[in-house]
Amino acid sequence: MNLILENSKKILFSLLVASLSYILIYNLLHFDPILGYDAEAHYSYIDTFSRYLPRTIHIPTVEESREFFSPPLTYFFPAAIQVICRNISSSQNLLEYCQPIYGKISQIFQNLLFLASIYINLQTLKKIQNTKTFNLSFLILTMLLTSNYRTVSMIRGELYILFFLSLMINYFLKMEIKKFEYNKKDFIIFGIIIGCLALSRQWVFLIFPAFFLLLFKTKDIRKKYFEFISLSFFIGFIISSWFYFINFFRYGTFTAFNTKANNDLSYSRFLEFVSFNNVGDYIFSNPIRPYFGNKFFPIFYSEVWGDYWGYFSFTSRFLDVGRDQMAMGTFLGRVNLISLFTTFIILFFFIKGVQKSKNNLTINLINYAVIISIVGYFLFVILYQTGSQGDTIKATYMTQLINLIVFVSAISMERIKNKKNYIIIIFTLTGIFVHNFQSYLSHFPIYYP
Repeated sequence: MNLILENSKKILFSLLVASLSYILIYNLLHFDPILGYDAEAHYSYIDTFSRYLPRTIHIPTVEESREFFSPPLTYFFPAAIQVICRNISSSQNLLEYCQPIYGKISQIFQNLLFLASIYINLQTLKKIQNTKTFNLSFLILTMLLTSNYRTVSMIRGELYILFFLSLMINYFLKMEIKKFEYNKKDFIIFGIIIGCLALSRQWVFLIFPAFFLLLFKTKDIRKKYFEFISLSFFIGFIISSWFYFINFFRYGTFTAFNTKANNDLSYSRFLEFVSFNNVGDYIFSNPIRPYFGNKFFPIFYSEVWGDYWGYFSFTSRFLDVGRDQMAMGTFLGRVNLISLFTTFIILFFFIKGVQKSKNNLTINLINYAVIISIVGYFLFVILYQTGSQGDTIKATYMTQLINLIVFVSAISMERIKNKKNYIIIIFTLTGIFVHNFQSYLSHFPIYYP
């Protein structure tokens, strides 16, 4: 029985890898990053940034890009491609000519980062579980997240967070196994990872406090742990702080943003924000904008499993060019319905995984990071409501949160002792993956626009 199960898992793992490769290649051909969230602002950031390379690093101002507040690491690669392109091209309009070139090459690069993050996490899970086989549960749960495919297809910092987060967890586990007996190389490497995270996207600052909360869990190795984390964060500070000081001197705050915080927060508006009024009419039948107004939970849920804002599988901005447009709302409603099972499985096994790993510092670190990310992001979307439609409620923003939860869930799923229950869950999730497959694919025509 065990041999048959192991062989079946290997076959399914291979099929999933092949499916993932197909999805990524398909979306490379059918989705251009210029169609993504705030794409024009990201492209203007790249064009401004590249204009000064390689002589100097110039962070765009508020007048040059609406993404002026975003850390620059995400833009280094596309900007470098832009520099190369303009130096070898004879086009009359270099900016316009090079944009689709660096956009597509950056998209390919991000696909590789995404695959690398999955591979690193799989290697980390092998260490945690003390096994030689890859964690099938992690792969299938990761591939069920529709929001991952949008994130990897757009030029955004969240994908970089996902990559450096996988490196961070892997190295942190290594230090935990060593009981934080560190040397200079250890805290320099970990500090570089922290610095790169801080230069990827500000959401990562919702993860950092977890390291210091973990002090209460370290007990007999507390002194070594504190020294290692302090030295690492010092290196990270040296690497990344310059960008935040630029923001401070320009705009008077380390965490500048392109929208002012909403000071008009009434109790009635808060109740509307967290309510489910009239949600039942659309969440399982037509979960696309603008039906949920500014309601947090239905929008976020529909973003994780579907495409509420219509930038990818629904393409609501281009109804005349998208594929299966008139039927997509109904399909995404079914996706939302059957994804209730996936949501339950992920949350159930996440809670179980945390409970069963009380002495595992790596799992506790992830748990604290998840809690702080939930609270921090929820406060952000309350304070920065950009209108009546909930524009800041996007699952892509919380790629770190969703994938961290899946990481822990996958550990406890693989520990299911009843093999029959394990098989039922895995094959049910596989069936859901097959049903939801169209939601993972861009519905734009090939090579559009």
